[in-house]
Amino acid sequence: MRPFTLVFPPTDGLPEVRYHILTNSGGASVMLSSLGAGIVGIWVPDRDGKLADVVLGYKDHKSYLADGPCAGKVPGRFANRIAHGRFVIDGREYHLAINNGPNALHGGPTGFQNRVWESRLTANGGIEFSYFSADGEEGYPGNLCVKALYTWDDDNRLTLRLTAQTDAPTVVNLTNHTYFNLDGEGAGSVLNHRLLLNASHFLPTDDTLIPTGELAPVASTPMDFTSSKPLGQDINADFEPLKFGKGYDHCFAIDGYRKGAMRHAATLHSPLSGRTLEVSTTQPGVQLYTGNWLQGCPESISGGEYADYSAVALECQGFPDAPNKPDFPSALLRPGETFDETIEFKFS
Repeated sequence: MRPFTLVFPPTDGLPEVRYHILTNSGGASVMLSSLGAGIVGIWVPDRDGKLADVVLGYKDHKSYLADGPCAGKVPGRFANRIAHGRFVIDGREYHLAINNGPNALHGGPTGFQNRVWESRLTANGGIEFSYFSADGEEGYPGNLCVKALYTWDDDNRLTLRLTAQTDAPTVVNLTNHTYFNLDGEGAGSVLNHRLLLNASHFLPTDDTLIPTGELAPVASTPMDFTSSKPLGQDINADFEPLKFGKGYDHCFAIDGYRKGAMRHAATLHSPLSGRTLEVSTTQPGVQLYTGNWLQGCPESISGGEYADYSAVALECQGFPDAPNKPDFPSALLRPGETFDETIEFKFS
């Protein structure tokens, strides 16, 4: 089915925003926004074939601008945190805005998530968003051309390919920040959802959620999702990393990572609806965030208010603070190179 486009004219200082709806042969659909190259709706069937929207979203399209949760969008130029907003490339130090405690988060106060991207329909029925980030934007060096290509197939698989090129050495970390509730976006807590992570190690952090540089084994800790278990089973355990973030807000190192190769990252399942989400990626890590601070975010698409833990994000990405951690997979991008990473969300 040909994509359908909704156009919201400029309003309240926000440029024109476009929503693109992709529908497959089974009637399942995805809605994408040019604001932040974001996912604002995914309607997939439960075990009885009933369709429901399984991602957190807002009733008013303007609410996505500068929202705290960064719902559904592509943050950048560097997703997640950079310690003290500082990094060095080739002996030169760069300084970013501090917008998360003492650190820089998701590219800065504006970031890619709060920009309106150009969008176009591709020959294969996908939607490609593109954005030009000028040299010096948010403190980052180099002119960066970034693209986010979404495709939706008849197997209820949403594929996101993220690419970027620069004309000067810079750092890049791109992901998607969708929040999932497989019972439906207004169904309440996801702590009954079962999660499996293909990750035998996680990245411990300090109390500002900056990785220490260690890759710690998850075995015999509440961080162990190598076998499927409810998200809420250990979330209140007497375990320092969980106290830092009021729940899970940690990057896990995907087992068997090899640059450019797709790997299974996570399986999320709802016993109530029967829906399952399989996440695969070429990225080295997956940030598990259990929506610990959703309370107070904008009015939901269903007209209510989201509470903490009412959705979970599985953000496939490079490691946080990689520009300052030489032992982590590099986030450095130089002229002539292409940042090229893929994330797949497969619903069944």
